[in-house]
Formats: sequence, structure tokens, C-alpha cells
Amino acid sequence: MAALLPALLLLQPAPPPEAVQPLPAPPGEDAPKDWEQDIPPVDPDIIEGRQRPGYTAPLPERIEQRNDGAVRAPPPEAFPTDQLPIPDRWRLIESLGLVKESLFDPYNQNTYKGDRPINRAKVPWLPIKEDDWFVVANLISDSVYEPRTFPIPVGVQTTEDPDRIDVFGNDFSQVFSQTFIAGFALLKGSTTFKPPSIEYRVTLAYNVNYVDVPERRVLFVEPSRPSHRLDQFLGVQEAFVDYHFSQFDNDRFDFISIRAGIQPFQSDFRGFLFNDQQLGVRLFGSRDNNRFQFNLGAFWRLEKDTNSGLNAILRSPRDDFVFVANAYRQDFLIPALTSQITVVYNMNREADDIQIDTNGFPVRPALLGTLRGREYDVVYLGYNMDGRVGRVNLTGSFYWALGEDRNSFFTDRPANINAQFAAVEASYDRNWMRFRLSGAYASGDSDPYDDTEGGFDAIFENPVFAGADTSYWIRQTIPFAGGGRAIAVNGRNGILNSLRSSKEQGQSNFNNPGLILAGVGADFDLTPQFRLSANANHLWFENTATLQVLRNEGSIPREIGFDLSAAAIWRPKANQNLVFRLSAATLLAGNGFRDLFTARGGGQEFVSILANVVLTY
Repeated sequence: MAALLPALLLLQPAPPPEAVQPLPAPPGEDAPKDWEQDIPPVDPDIIEGRQRPGYTAPLPERIEQRNDGAVRAPPPEAFPTDQLPIPDRWRLIESLGLVKESLFDPYNQNTYKGDRPINRAKVPWLPIKEDDWFVVANLISDSVYEPRTFPIPVGVQTTEDPDRIDVFGNDFSQVFSQTFIAGFALLKGSTTFKPPSIEYRVTLAYNVNYVDVPERRVLFVEPSRPSHRLDQFLGVQEAFVDYHFSQFDNDRFDFISIRAGIQPFQSDFRGFLFNDQQLGVRLFGSRDNNRFQFNLGAFWRLEKDTNSGLNAILRSPRDDFVFVANAYRQDFLIPALTSQITVVYNMNREADDIQIDTNGFPVRPALLGTLRGREYDVVYLGYNMDGRVGRVNLTGSFYWALGEDRNSFFTDRPANINAQFAAVEASYDRNWMRFRLSGAYASGDSDPYDDTEGGFDAIFENPVFAGADTSYWIRQTIPFAGGGRAIAVNGRNGILNSLRSSKEQGQSNFNNPGLILAGVGADFDLTPQFRLSANANHLWFENTATLQVLRNEGSIPREIGFDLSAAAIWRPKANQNLVFRLSAATLLAGNGFRDLFTARGGGQEFVSILANVVLTY
């Protein structure tokens, strides 16, 4: 704004001479400087409990700036009363001809991405009053091509190749998925320093996917259907109203808001327990200069589309409810570390619900054990942390699951739930390099026939951990052939070995073998636009007792194998508007994996390639 004042002054008539007074001459070198006595010494504690970043005492000598002969700015009464300042400061630079807005330019000032308020005169059809209404529109194109290999069971009734008489056949398949996301938000209030007073948001996602596999009865339950599939779906991922209680604001812009509708929510820093976009009501805000944040939420889980994973709002919601209460505290337990205490209650009432997915496979109840319906109550007590200890970045999550399964599928009796989970990732930055160590533990059930279920399972996991979806084990879903029908050992975009029918449509299962993960990784920012990443994880089942019962085997080794992956990410504009990613991963099968999934030809190495292009407006 300071650079524009000379241009504005040229547009005004010259003030009368009597209104212009010269500045007093600056004091001499030896003159007393009374103004210096009024300036308090620098206080490193700007806010109680916080220190000025980078402050080291003592400060250097004060630099004095003098402008001999300077003329004071004219007082307000020197200007004509028939000229008023421009109230719309956002369009000031456009009035001077410095910026011309373009709908197709997302990089510079643009009304459609919330840089300046709506001109209500141009949109009289919008039901808004007063000023300071903003609109934020965004468009995302997410393209994925993924060839991969994993153990694919041969169809029982028929097969694509009559020579395939083994349990497992050809392991190659490929997927192409294209998702278009369109979001629109209407909000009131300047968002520079504080949240808007009210916000309306809608986000739609349209997905088209094509899958080709070598065996029948993998994509469809009917053996007569082909081994390839083209599908599409339109989902509603966000549709909420957010109201800001301004009476709770303070001079540090702490706030309290309530949000109702389909909204994103992540229960911890890395998304280990519940990371989804669901229908719910949430009260959230901050206190104590933003050092304390909190969430109180209740969610009614929506059905998901089988093949895209998007919300299917035209189907009846599930009888599955999630209640969340958590609190964050910055600089606790030590400075630079944010701690979170969370309590999550999952109430499932789907014992009488028989659900078949769009491909014809049963998903509730899962086809394991006695095949009876289940319902459960489970409370997750958790502590999560994120921050740093000295030069080491540190993230951790710890959960204890307690509750009751009303009908264990092994015994048809009620069983207590008692399971644990822990994950820690530490990283160290050295110039343009980051080195990581990752470790995770999820308890497994040691005795399927007792009255305690000890295998940890989440509600809806989607973790950013140990390489995330670059990792083979996190990215791929491994079918549990020979032990359960339409059951997977692990879920797509998840690390837990939960033996569920589906992460999106299935129920949590606490009769599972658990997981142990130990990994190393590194990120190399070769340029501001180009990053290379590499990860190596070693995986084990925590306890194979459940697998032994389901497979009728006396012993199954615990080792899953080594998961090796690498990725290259290119952002040509050094931002998130254009992102290109290419990654490759391989699983070097261990003794336990080979015992479960011995395929024709050995089946000791499996690979996946991921090519991903994300375009954002």
C-alpha cells in the first residue's frame, strides 16, 4: 500500500500552503534524545510462555534514520470533503491498472479463490446481505495409473485359463482411475487473521475407474462376468455449514465454531484411527493464544461406493456411530511438542444388517467363522504427539482399545476387546535432506476361542506414515484366499492387518494377527521443484494364531517380508497446482507371506508402479 500512495496523491488537488508545515529540524549530535528514554527495553517474552524466535541478547546498536528537510503529510482537513477514500481496498490496485483479473489465472489475485470479496452488484441473485462475502472455488483432477502384482486366487467355478489348477493364478493386474473434484465455498468475513463468521461449503467428486485382472470372480461374484470392469460414481464429499461464535473471540483471535454436515475429520496427526469425510456435528475452537485446541464431535457413518470409495448419500446411512473428544496443548510435555489426548467411542449396531456390495460380494457380516452378524462397543483411549525434540522431528500415536464384541465369530459368545497400538516416526533434517525412522506395533489376538479379542483395528484408517501410499503393503490389498471369502489381510491405504471384508463398508475386526513394522526412509529435495524419496520397511504379523485357525494350519511364520519403495515428485511451479508423481514398490516375501500365498512359479516378489498427476485450480 505504501508504494501506491504517490500515485494516489497525484490524483488529489494540491493542499493550501498554510496547511503544509515543515518538520522540526532534527536534534544535533549532542542534543538530548528524550524520545529514546520513552522506549522500553526489548522484551524477549512477547507472549507469556513464548520466546521471540531467534532472539539473542544483546541486540545491536540502534540504527537511526533521518530525513532532513522532510515535509509532513497534509492533515485530513487539507483535502476536499467531496472526495472519499475507496472502501473496497481489494480492488484498489485494479483501479490503478496494476492488476487485471482473469478467471483462468489461479496464481494472481482472483475473486474466485477468495482473494477479494464478491461484488454484490454483479451477482444480485445470491442470497447475501452486507459486505465482506467471499467465494472460494477449486477444481482438482487426480489421475492414477497403477500396474501391480499380488496373489490372485483362481476362481472356484471357472477361470480365464483352463491350465490354472493351482490356488493362485497369474498375479498381474492394472488399474486406471480418474477423479474430478469440484468444491465451492461461500463465506463471510475477512479470513486474514481469524476464521470467517459463517461458511457454506459443498464438494463433489466424480470418479471413473477401469480395472483388469487375470481371473474371474475377483471383480464380480458371478463367474460368468468378465475379468475387467469399467465403473463410475458421483459422491458428495463435503456439504456443511460452519458458524463462528464471535462472542467468544479475544484479542489473540481465539475462537469457537460449530460445523454441521458432511465434513472431513482426522482424529490424530497422522490419520491412524479415524480419517474420513462423514456426516456429523462438531464443536471446535482454540483458547489461550491458540496454545489449546479442542474438538467435540458426533458422526453418523455414511455408506461408501464399493469401487470408488466415495460417499453414497442416496443409500441409508450405516448403524455405526462415532463420538470424539480430544484436546491439544502446545509446548507440552516439553517445549516445541504438541500433545493431544483423545477419547473415541465407536458404537456399532449392525448385527441384523446384511449388506452386499455393488459387485455382489457380502461385506456385512464378513464371511469369517460362523458367518453370524456382529455388533460392538469400543472405546479408544489415545495420546498423540507432534513436534520436535531439539533437531529431531517427532510424531507418535498410542491407542488402547477397550470394549465388547456382542458376538465373536469364532465362539458366538460375547467377548471383551482389549487391544493396543503404537506408532512413532522420528526424522532429522540436514540441509535439503530428511532422514526418517519409523516403527509401528498393533497387537494381535493370541487365542481366537477365548473370551478376549486382542487384535487392534481402527475405525477408518488412512495414515501418512512409513512411506504412505508409496509403500507396497500400505497401497495394495492382499486377498486372504483359503481362509475367508471376500476377505483381505490388509486394507488399501492402511497398515493394519485387520482381516476385514472392506475398509469402506466392512466392520472393525478385533480377531486379527496384528502388525509389527520397522522402517527407514529419506527425502531429498534436490530442487524446490523436485523431490526423491526412498523407504524400506520390514513387516511381521504380531501373532498368527488367528491365521492358523482360519487356514487350518498348525504353524505359520510371522515374517511378512521387506517392503522397498522409491518415489519422484515434480512440482514445476514450486506449488501444489501441478504435481507429478512416479513411484515403484516391491515386496520381498518372507516366510509367513510365502506360507499363506505360495503361487505358481514361487510368488516371492511382488511389485507395484504408481503414476499420478494432480492438477489443482
